[in-house]
Amino acid sequence: MEKASHLVVIPSGRIGHLVSAVEISKLLVSRHDQLFITVLIMKLPFDSKGTEAYRASLEASPVLPRVNFITLPKVPDLDKHLSSHSFRNQFVESHKTHVKNAVAELTESQSDSRPRLAGFVIDMFCTTMIDVADDFGIPTYMFFTSPAGFLGLLFNLQRIRHVYGKDVSEFKDSDTELSLPTFVNSVPGRVLPSAVLDKEGAETFLSYAKRFTETKGILVNTFKELEPHALDSLSDGENPPLYPVGPMLNLMSDETQSGSEQAQRKSDILEWLDDQPPSSVVFLCFGSMGSFDEDQVREIALGLERSGLRFLWSLRQPPPKGTVVSPGDYSDLTWVLPVGFLDRTAAMGKVIGWAPQVAILAHPAVGGFVSHCGWNSTLESLWFGVPMAAWPVYAEQQLNAFELVRELGLAVAIKMDYRRDTQVVVSAEEIERGIREVMVQDSDLRKRVKEMSEKSKKALMEGGSSHSSLGHFLDQIFL
Repeated sequence: MEKASHLVVIPSGRIGHLVSAVEISKLLVSRHDQLFITVLIMKLPFDSKGTEAYRASLEASPVLPRVNFITLPKVPDLDKHLSSHSFRNQFVESHKTHVKNAVAELTESQSDSRPRLAGFVIDMFCTTMIDVADDFGIPTYMFFTSPAGFLGLLFNLQRIRHVYGKDVSEFKDSDTELSLPTFVNSVPGRVLPSAVLDKEGAETFLSYAKRFTETKGILVNTFKELEPHALDSLSDGENPPLYPVGPMLNLMSDETQSGSEQAQRKSDILEWLDDQPPSSVVFLCFGSMGSFDEDQVREIALGLERSGLRFLWSLRQPPPKGTVVSPGDYSDLTWVLPVGFLDRTAAMGKVIGWAPQVAILAHPAVGGFVSHCGWNSTLESLWFGVPMAAWPVYAEQQLNAFELVRELGLAVAIKMDYRRDTQVVVSAEEIERGIREVMVQDSDLRKRVKEMSEKSKKALMEGGSSHSSLGHFLDQIFL
């Protein structure tokens, strides 16, 4: 009989990364009855209510036997006003001692009858934890929560410097066409992710990528049928073995927003959708960190009103300038919307704050999704067969948008090179055009998305590409 094995999973603090880590943990233990997992949770100093509710739900009712959750002590005096890169690095680095102590307790409590510690599975932003794994003499694997296309960019940051003779951060707002192995089409510099288009960010991600090569394997939240070219180009023997295991989705994610107020909001939204015809509503939502200033909000409102289409709009209030706090809900929407907008569109649309995104995308009334192209949201949209209009905002989303629109033909573009740290305002005309295009019924786009929806489900079934890939990873753990 195989010796039981124990993996330590370390996600970064953001809700999207935590949810994905939990989902991969659940899937792993469901596939092997001799596998035990401990998820170490790092608490952000500015956790949103949603993150807190999700974490509390994990600790209150374990998602599966053999998956254990430990919330690490909160690190005091972390400066919320650092740049996102500086904050992220300081945040993860400051938890190394807590991680080491937690793992030491796990190993000290082990005996011959207890599972052996087989390795760490770390988030892409937690590469400094490789040092802790090395201290325990165990291998590190990585769970990459973004697409393989972005992983390929990170592996090629140094190559870009050599080939083009300049730092990747110098391509901001550039029409230079870059040749990247994970993309069939050349990639315009202006759609490179915001994350690598400033000097500090480029250096940070270059350091991450160098450490990726120290891992024994990389689990990627994608599937073979979605990104065949990118995955093939990364499987050249020069990188750690890749295991495409997606789509990793928490299809019950809305249930983590526990509490009577959120439950009532969700009920009101779904009741409104129940009254709309099939595939008639365009849904606008921009992720846990997505928000716009008043000028952009007015253009969105004008574009929606001009389109004449039914809409459901998740509108969030920006956090204070210079902070990395999550957006919140407006106490009064009339402060930010054009005068009379809510009255004029009452029969065709609904403006909300927090959105139960999974339940909305699953609803038959929803026919299109104006999305920031965050990878979790992208995989959810594809799973439910809802075509996207790409409007990236931050992180790696510009490159995701390019991949979805140009490489894969699974989205239309509103503005692929938009980024929130500029003064650019997307016009009502551009928004109206994108909304109308994504809502065309019986379009080739809609057919391709429906086909990919079926492929995403088959990938996880026994004999499917992701099911098999996860099996190969488990074979590695139980060698």
